[in-house]
Amino acid sequence: MNLAAKDIRHNPGRFALTAIGVGMLLMIVMGMGGIYRGIIDDAVLLIDSVDADLWIVQRDTRGPMAEVSRVPRNLVHRALAVPGVESSREFVHHTIQRERNDQPLRIAVLGLSWPTDKGEWIPLVAGRPIAQNHYEMIADKSLGLALGEQLPLGKDIYTVVGLTQNMIGTGGDGVAFFTVADAQAVQFDTPGEAIRLEREARVARGAESETGTLQPLLLERAALPGSELPPLGPPQISAVVVKVLPGADVHEVAETISAWGDVSVFTHKQQQDLVLRGPVEKARKQIGLFRVLLTVIAAIIMALILYTLTLDKIQSIALLKLIGAPNRVILGMILQQAMLLGVFGYGIAWLLGQRLFPLFPRRVIITNQDLVQLAFAVAVISLLASLLGIWKAMQVTPNQALD
Repeated sequence: MNLAAKDIRHNPGRFALTAIGVGMLLMIVMGMGGIYRGIIDDAVLLIDSVDADLWIVQRDTRGPMAEVSRVPRNLVHRALAVPGVESSREFVHHTIQRERNDQPLRIAVLGLSWPTDKGEWIPLVAGRPIAQNHYEMIADKSLGLALGEQLPLGKDIYTVVGLTQNMIGTGGDGVAFFTVADAQAVQFDTPGEAIRLEREARVARGAESETGTLQPLLLERAALPGSELPPLGPPQISAVVVKVLPGADVHEVAETISAWGDVSVFTHKQQQDLVLRGPVEKARKQIGLFRVLLTVIAAIIMALILYTLTLDKIQSIALLKLIGAPNRVILGMILQQAMLLGVFGYGIAWLLGQRLFPLFPRRVIITNQDLVQLAFAVAVISLLASLLGIWKAMQVTPNQALD
């Protein structure tokens, strides 16, 4: 005779509500683990997707994923001349926030080195890669943009020609892919009035100088757009990404480039570590701490529930002792109840998580390894939680059946 099952059938409503409560708590524990893994995966997603052997960034910075980095565009050609380098291309990355349908729209902008990189490596769920140097973009579905939709950014309008999925930046924002030229046009967009004032300021500074007085043609040149003035270089890019030749030593190539005084060089693994130890480090620690706290709270709550259930059965336990039932029968009843509560709670957590986690604003990644680890943790929690009820059951004497 299974006393645990009989006790559950005696009051199924209470057990069901208890299991649902435990299940929701375990779902939060499961979700915290998924958010933790999602933060790590999002942080290195773009680095893995770009698939570069080396990242060349501004000297003494940690790369565009961790902080602002500015390098000249001609660095692409310098890197390509290094022995062992197969290819090098421009990389632009920044985040913008705009209004769309009266709602904030945050976009992690990534510039593709057109025409070398048209975005063929991007896993598309609809549409096509970028086919021209201007006014086209590929957007992640999390941005809510539709295929063919036109989005005004700066002074231009961009058409969504492709949709991808699960391409998320380090901050959890959906990624939109542009050409480098368009990404920089969005990044360095300046209001017309600001441009006019800057031109007038250049002319005024020239008129006050002796050079401007002696060479009035220079004042006319100063009133031209900044892009037409030879001393003013084009906008700088965030980094240069490099692929080395098959068989070439990545570290030897990196050592050669790092000898240049204006740049720092990181391997693929080093760039990942810098991001994980930088922008997302505190978030990872905080989520991990919350997960540990929730696990401890779940164990305490289950222990209190089982203790309460044991108090409700004091008379029954005393009666069992009075008729000579061995302690292992009573202990088995409490332990079985704890395990059943853990099993049902785990099942409810998994079912609810499958429905709710996709609705979270950030990705929640639950792997089979996480599920196995949580199942083991639930078994341990159930065992430890039953100890308080078992302790109380051992204090019951047969005489209490006569009270």
